[in-house]
Amino acid sequence: MSISQPNPTESEVEIRPLTTIDEFRRCVDLQVSVWGFDELDVMPLRFFVVASHIGGQVFGAFTPQREMIGFLCALSGMRGELPYIHSHMLAVVPEFRNQGVAKRLKLAQRADAIQRGFRLVEWTFDPLELKNAYFNIEKLGVIVRHYSPNHYGITSSRLQAGLPTDRLIAEWWLHSDRVKRILGEVTAKNETETFQDQRRVEVPTDVTEWKSVDVTRAEEVQSEIRQRFLDHFKDAYSITEFERGKESCAYILTKNFRIH
Repeated sequence: MSISQPNPTESEVEIRPLTTIDEFRRCVDLQVSVWGFDELDVMPLRFFVVASHIGGQVFGAFTPQREMIGFLCALSGMRGELPYIHSHMLAVVPEFRNQGVAKRLKLAQRADAIQRGFRLVEWTFDPLELKNAYFNIEKLGVIVRHYSPNHYGITSSRLQAGLPTDRLIAEWWLHSDRVKRILGEVTAKNETETFQDQRRVEVPTDVTEWKSVDVTRAEEVQSEIRQRFLDHFKDAYSITEFERGKESCAYILTKNFRIH
């Protein structure tokens, strides 16, 4: 995918809802260029059309030249009696990563969800993708209480490298003190966030690279942390923090964490 202006400032990138067939078709194309999906795994144009018509969300990110450089797609759902948003896809082309585009897409999602009365947005992410983990936990304020082994089955994505699609389930409680503090809407730290009973799950920082050069080694790490997460969640621990390090990163889990 060719981008005519590789480095516009963050303020020059426009985030807006998508509404046309042509825009939805560009979302299909971006799935291939970002994740390397083959035809069987690509969400078709009709999916985006339906999402936009049934109370879901489809947002795009555009350069000043009107080139789409990212998108977000979500559906509405129910968790018991609680309506929520399930955020299914967020993609940003490589040239525009680490420039605030993903965060702006998520903030647009949050603003729209709050306006429509939602309290919760959920999505899945790969526990081996450490940059995503840091972004979700430390930059957005999600917590995690559930682990889903091989959530989507084996896919054609080059980023997955044939590994089981294990996923953590992110919970983004939109009105919580935690999220408001992390997003800079409030400054005081709630007393309930002074943690005592915590555990750590460490993941080597090289594991993402191992997916492409030593998939057996990556799968060994995946299997090890899968069991640890399942055990910790069974014991009522939640992921509340993420620590970055040179050799390894760590998921920090807290006992009986409550959302306020």
